[in-house]
Formats: sequence, C-alpha cells, structure tokens
Amino acid sequence: MSFLANKRALIVGLASKLSIAAGVAEAFHEQGCALAFTYQNDKLKSRVITMAEQWGSNASLCFPCDVSSDEQIQALFADLSGQWEQFDILVHSVAYAPGELLEGQYLDHLNRQGFAMAHDISSYSFAALAKAAHERHMLKEQGALVTMTYIGAERTIPNYNVMGVAKASLEANMRYIAASLGKNNIRANAISAGPIRTLAASGIKDFRSMLGYNEKTTLLKRNITAKEVGNTAAFLCSDLASGITGQVVHVDAGFQVAGMPDSI
Repeated sequence: MSFLANKRALIVGLASKLSIAAGVAEAFHEQGCALAFTYQNDKLKSRVITMAEQWGSNASLCFPCDVSSDEQIQALFADLSGQWEQFDILVHSVAYAPGELLEGQYLDHLNRQGFAMAHDISSYSFAALAKAAHERHMLKEQGALVTMTYIGAERTIPNYNVMGVAKASLEANMRYIAASLGKNNIRANAISAGPIRTLAASGIKDFRSMLGYNEKTTLLKRNITAKEVGNTAAFLCSDLASGITGQVVHVDAGFQVAGMPDSI
C-alpha cells in the first residue's frame, strides 16, 4: 500500500517542472497523496495548473498565494477550506533574494531592503503559513510540515550570501514551529538539498561552478535530483517518520560530511 494513501498535501512553491516542488509533487503522487498547489501570480497560474494536470484528478486544486501578503495567505486557507476541511501535509518550497545580492562578497551589495525581503519570503513565510493553517484548525493531528534549505545556512558558500543567512533563519524557524506544534502531534522538518538546476538557482552567480564542485566533492560523485528530495519529503511527511521532528535532513549525496574532493 502507498504510504501517503488517504493523505492530503498543500504544496507551496511550484513554479516549473525543474523546481524541487515538482519533484516533491511527483513523489507524493506516486505514494497516493492528494495534492493542492499555490501559484504566486497570474503569470504563473496557467503553468502551475498545466503541471498539476499531469498528476491527475487527485491534484486538481490550485490557488493564488503571494506568501509576502498576509491577506493572500488568509485567503488561501479560506479557499482551501471550501475543498478540504483539513489536510495532513504542508510543503514549503519558497525562497527569494534580489539577484544583485547573490554575487560577490556578502557585504558588497547588502542592503536593508534586500535583507528584509530575503527573510520575509524565504523564512517568515513558512511560519506565516503554518500559523494560518493551525489557527484555522486545518492541519490534522499527526500532520507534518517540511521546508527546503541548503548547506549555505551552515557554511559560507560563494555568492550565496544573504540567502544563506535567510536559510539559517528558516532552519531555526522550523525548530520553533516543531516545538510550537508538537503538543498537537504535528511535526516539522527541513530538507537540506544539494544544488539542483532550478529557476531559482539560476539567479546565483556561477551556479554552474557550484554544481561542478559539488559533483567532485560528494561521496556519491554526483549531484542529486529533485525527485530524490521529493522521496525524502514523502518519507518525512508519512507515518513512517512519526518520531522525527525538528530535524534538518541532508539530501546531498554526502556533500555535508566530505572534507574535500579527491582532486582539487
């Protein structure tokens, strides 16, 4: 039996077929989960609806939500409640920082507005979504939340800059969410994924070099796929992982534990 059968998941952050959210959706679908999606704006609406169609009638729900707007977050759950009284899983796969802050040395282009924007969209939105869903009693007991982070939260990575600081905030955010919702038997975890060629990643200067270094350094001598992240998310959000909460799980082909590549 599929281990997400009879569960419902809201996936926030689907933007293209290359996105991590797409890998998560594919893995969840394979495990029998019903899916709902958000799209940021009208420009992305038709794209997200078209992608959702590939996962069949069990993935037909799509709602607008710009996560930088409290009003839109509230409207999302009001709309979703018209279709689902409750759901089991919230997937947060959203991150953004102004492109000019993702090159050069950290302090070179840093500004207050860009710093605030990166934290608002990449970190605060996870708590805002969790809070709104919880206050509306839409997250079931034994439910699960999962967000996407990167090793730039733990170590300095060239050009990652303010996004690394925002991801560190996101990881701490996840732990406090896990503590807040634990009494309701709701879990929260994060997946620290290796670099993947997504639309968001293309905004990081010299991202191709990051992929190349990562491939040489990982224990498996390769980069990972969005589907591999999705498979881990499916496990973490299933009853198989009922004892796991507040954790950052690295899905990076062993990069996190490698000291240096075999040849440099």
